[in-house]
Amino acid sequence: MKFLLIAGLAESLLNFRGPLIAALQACGLQVHVAAPDLPAGHATRLALEARNLAVHNIPMRRTGTNPVADLQTLWALWRLMRLVQPEMVLGYTIKPVVYGSLAAWLAGVPRRFALVTGLGYAFLGGDQAGQRGPRARLQALVQWLYAVALARVHKVFFQNQDDQALFRQRGMLAANTPSCVVNGSGVDVASFAMVPLPDAALGSPVRFLLIARLLGDKGVREYAQAAARVRAVHPQVQCVLVGWIDSNPNAIGQAELDAWVADGCIKFLGRLADVRPAIADCSVYVLPSYREGTPRTVLEAMAMGRAIITTDVPGCRETVVDGDNGFLVPVKSVDALERAMLQFVNDASLAPRMGLRSRQIAQDKYDVHKVNAVMLREMGIA
Repeated sequence: MKFLLIAGLAESLLNFRGPLIAALQACGLQVHVAAPDLPAGHATRLALEARNLAVHNIPMRRTGTNPVADLQTLWALWRLMRLVQPEMVLGYTIKPVVYGSLAAWLAGVPRRFALVTGLGYAFLGGDQAGQRGPRARLQALVQWLYAVALARVHKVFFQNQDDQALFRQRGMLAANTPSCVVNGSGVDVASFAMVPLPDAALGSPVRFLLIARLLGDKGVREYAQAAARVRAVHPQVQCVLVGWIDSNPNAIGQAELDAWVADGCIKFLGRLADVRPAIADCSVYVLPSYREGTPRTVLEAMAMGRAIITTDVPGCRETVVDGDNGFLVPVKSVDALERAMLQFVNDASLAPRMGLRSRQIAQDKYDVHKVNAVMLREMGIA
């Protein structure tokens, strides 16, 4: 049997779906993967081909709403499916879900699945109530596209209960379309092994870390503001940022990032191919996001034994038991974020105790093999 997995970002096939791909292959399926920016000789393509995958380069703009470009994506996916003739298709993130599901339906693929990994720019922030600004118009378009596409799949996977409920309430997911909630993308608890806190025996100052695309909706501004306040009182504390400026309309500007670095409130490491050294070098992981599916970076930090500060919003709140393996703070509240960070500065016992609980929760709830087993069972593969 042939299984086609469609992604909007080529690197995510390895970073986020590698264990799922391996599980599909272990079940005897011939796995095909499709994503943009995978020309012949590309490093990611070569890495995928080394895993005995059939790799397909497709035209897809991860961001943007150009209807001509999106129709080209739909057409290319339809042609691909007519050529490959897979028995099963799974798309994840907005455009692979929408256009992959529609193309699979048009091509007559027998079993069609979708994985909603978060809501994205259109559903975060937005315009004031009663207004019809650009983001509100985009949200209406995305809702319609989801409704059309998901009516043509056999099952939809969500990464938290809130997203599932929202899709039902807004008519993006019909009452007769089956759905299933899984514990995020999971994390490989062997690859992200627990490591001691940095220089714990030497009384090292607290080091905070945020890993994210540099978007306002990820809470990056709140993190920078809270970092400035904490370091004004405790200059020995380090606040590290890992990530990159994205093409998203909500992206942080280069000048703003440069100002944070120049002011000394943020230490910026840029984009890292392997985030494990950065996690190992931190004491506490911070993600003040406005909403997530289930944040992969939080799971990775938990698996490595790090306490978590994150927001009490869908997707994030599921990862933290407040006061047990970290703290939940109200979204967009710099004051609450600062208070949570200061608790770790003022009490050296918190980070090791909460970090140990994070590791235990990661093993019990978010082990990638447990998550993938649920997905395979729900798709009728194992």
